[in-house]
This record gives sequence, C-alpha cells and structure tokens, in this order.
Amino acid sequence: MEIATVTTIMRDVIYTIIMTAAPLLLISLVTGLFISVFQTVTSIQEQTLTFVPKFIAIFVGIMILGHWMLNNMIGLMQRLWSDFSVYIR
Repeated sequence: MEIATVTTIMRDVIYTIIMTAAPLLLISLVTGLFISVFQTVTSIQEQTLTFVPKFIAIFVGIMILGHWMLNNMIGLMQRLWSDFSVYIR
C-alpha cells in the first residue's frame, strides 16, 4: 500500500469522525453555555446541574441526528470495504 493511499484513507476517516461528532459536541457546548448563564443569573452554584440537561440534550440530538450519523459511518465503511482489493496489493 502506498503512502498516498494511507493518507487518503486517514483523511477520510478523520473527516468522518469530525463531521459525525461535531453536531453532538455543539449541542453539548450550547447546552452548557445556557446552563452556565442560568447558574450565573440565579446564583445557583450546583456542580451537578449541568449533567442532566446535557445528557437530555445529547440524547435528543442522537434521536434526531442518529440516522444521518450512522449513514456517514456506513458510507465510510462501504468505501473502505469496496476498495479492499486495492489496499492489499
């Protein structure tokens, strides 16, 4: 296997990881920001308050975006397995 092929595979894998994880990370970031602002405004300094809303927001995000995320991962695996004969040369 050539270095260019390995580089292309790794680029596709890293791109897929970033594109698949980014929506859930953004949901978690925005939820944490809102909870942080809420804690600042109300002077509630409970450390565990951010856990449940983030958990619920990420769960809802997976329910909404799960099909798209799974299709991204399946597409990558199909591309890798369809070119498998090229990789073993």
